[in-house]
Amino acid sequence: MKQPSPFERSFPNEAKIGLVSISDRASQGVYVDEGIPSLRSWLARAITTPVVFHERLIPDEIEHITSSLIELVDEMGCDLVLTTGGTGPARRDVTPEATLEVGTREMPGFGEQMRQISLHFVPTAILSRQVAVLREIEGHSALILNLPGQPKSIQETLEGLKDPEGKVLVHGIFAAVPYCIELMGGPCIETDEAIVKAFRPKKKK
Repeated sequence: MKQPSPFERSFPNEAKIGLVSISDRASQGVYVDEGIPSLRSWLARAITTPVVFHERLIPDEIEHITSSLIELVDEMGCDLVLTTGGTGPARRDVTPEATLEVGTREMPGFGEQMRQISLHFVPTAILSRQVAVLREIEGHSALILNLPGQPKSIQETLEGLKDPEGKVLVHGIFAAVPYCIELMGGPCIETDEAIVKAFRPKKKK
């Protein structure tokens, strides 16, 4: 019997998204992980097209992180992988190193924008080492993004900053994600513009 390909989709525009929370204590059950629920909740509200989530809760070990990222892209067929945790200057914070190890090309603009958003709230945003990469294998590409560890910061980073009337003051990084995935040959992801508007260049007539 033929096994289904991990890159097959139930719908043509179905997105496969990996959610990885990196924490020694949460992975050991010392406390309840908040990273994955926060990511899943925001994405479920923001994305209006079909989406499937694959979740991993792992310790701050570079081998665990690299193997999880490779599995989610190469075996599960994820188009986008979002990590949370492990991006600070502490010795145990090795998420950026693991992400760079599995990536084939860097996407530095994402990290720059994440720090720019966080700097509106805390000066310690400059201590964040979040990176973004593409992982490209034969017939498939994925975008991997490191996000902050706190639920509030996750939302701010993805959604951006708005004034009391809802006008965007600083664009969140997710505004650029759907177009990036399309350029990589992935599905067309649509969003709820009240949460975050996916930017796509206007087509020339």
